[in-house]
Amino acid sequence: MNTNRRQDYLDAIFGPVARSTGCAERRRGALEEVLQLAVEIAREGREGRKIGTLFVVGDVEATLTHSRPLLLDPLYGHSPELLHVSRPEFRETVKELAQLDGAFLVDDDGTFAAACRYVEVDLDVASSFMAGLGTRHAAGASISARTDAFAIVVSQSSIVRVFAEGEVRAEIIPELFLMAREGLFTPAPDVRQLPEAGITLAVADAAA
Repeated sequence: MNTNRRQDYLDAIFGPVARSTGCAERRRGALEEVLQLAVEIAREGREGRKIGTLFVVGDVEATLTHSRPLLLDPLYGHSPELLHVSRPEFRETVKELAQLDGAFLVDDDGTFAAACRYVEVDLDVASSFMAGLGTRHAAGASISARTDAFAIVVSQSSIVRVFAEGEVRAEIIPELFLMAREGLFTPAPDVRQLPEAGITLAVADAAA
């Protein structure tokens, strides 16, 4: 799939999520690419088991100040052009690294800046503590409230949630997403509910 066709495909599937987060154009490609990667991780797991992970997209400098390394960064010292989310071989590397603790930090252009980061949870951000959701979601809510970044959380229950400004803006169920690609769903008229993509938006589409 060439670059233009791939971007058209990502926009068709994940465009509603980008709009619900108020994503700026400079970051949109990265958000959509990382979302697709997150969906793949949620569906595939690793070595026969489900795994969870956290991606923080954008505002890397601010996120660095609100996080710390959990262990030696496996991405450190590698050339930036090798760390772009669109590179198939690097995507497979990320899937392996997702088994480790900590978050991935991703620049606006889709280049991964760091891995295995412990993201601090701001106790003053009430939305960080959501019933039934754990510390990974608390970190995603907190960092999206404290910075201009978006957080994408892959839960071990295989649901992908997108946070912006401390709130869940979308939930993606990978199995429904995959069924959509087989044409098993028809478009729904309600902008808040998009079963054809396996996506539930937490807020109305800004374009509506």
